[in-house]
Amino acid sequence: MFGTQQRGVNAYAKVGLETGIVSASPHKLIVMLYDGALVAVLSAQMHMKSGNVPEKGKAISRAIQIIDNGLRASLDKEVGGEIAENLDALYEYMGARLLAANLNNDITVLEEVQRLLTDLRETWNAIGSTPAATPGADLKRMPSLASA
Repeated sequence: MFGTQQRGVNAYAKVGLETGIVSASPHKLIVMLYDGALVAVLSAQMHMKSGNVPEKGKAISRAIQIIDNGLRASLDKEVGGEIAENLDALYEYMGARLLAANLNNDITVLEEVQRLLTDLRETWNAIGSTPAATPGADLKRMPSLASA
């Protein structure tokens, strides 16, 4: 008649996640994607170490999906220019590396992708905590340009 306690916990967590997504800024949404990809990679590492092949595969697939359908899909190459192009190439590289890790059962590759995701997440957080520069503020500090 009643569901398991775990089902209730999962439902509660899902509602919390959905509420967080709806109320999150675009910047926070990217952080959440990085977090999700990192959790999936860490889960894959755990399952790889324990020999749980089906769960390892699911976790790696989840990480690839987040990277491809979340992080890569959110790139605007027209506005982002070279940075967006470079990120796209890096995300593509990470996806290929995750596939290789899955096929070869190579935990060092998972650790490599984990480091890349962690570095990108930290950089993204640093960008988000830096206030945007006022347009023209740099010109005021440069006498030759400010007086021109």
